[in-house]
Amino acid sequence: MQGVVDEQDNSGAQRAVIAQLLPELRAAARMLTRSRSEADDLVQESVLRMLRGLPGFSTPPELAHDLKAALRPWGLTVLRNTFREGWRRAKRERDHQDAHPPELEPGRPTEQESAHQVRDLARAMAGLPPAMREALMLVAARGLTLEAAAEICGVPVGTMKARVSRARRALSDALAPVNG
Repeated sequence: MQGVVDEQDNSGAQRAVIAQLLPELRAAARMLTRSRSEADDLVQESVLRMLRGLPGFSTPPELAHDLKAALRPWGLTVLRNTFREGWRRAKRERDHQDAHPPELEPGRPTEQESAHQVRDLARAMAGLPPAMREALMLVAARGLTLEAAAEICGVPVGTMKARVSRARRALSDALAPVNG
């Protein structure tokens, strides 16, 4: 039972020394990463690894009297290895992305192209006479039947059919130079 108590006391002392090493670990991490936020992430990951590895850490006999001197090189080694592992992982990811760039589907425009196309369509729609614009919006955009659109507008079905047809043709003509 005394061994368990001594081990817990030793573990508590080791944790306290790791807390004392934080400024040194943070300084070393800043030198490695050159970024405050990345350094903080690196220190956090390193301290977690150190805490997980504490049960396997044995103090060298020559440093048994100075726990901080025993943990400092180990902590810096854990920090360096964590940094290198992260650097290698990031390099592999960059290499993979370079080797396999994201491909656009052939018929699918980019977001920027889509935005331009929407603006072009809006301009062309604004250039239509109000009756044709209304007919096209009801039938093409809202999905109403010609009969339902004609009823809403209070015109015969043939008139609605003609308005939709002329509006589509006008839009096609207005967008042809842009799409061509």
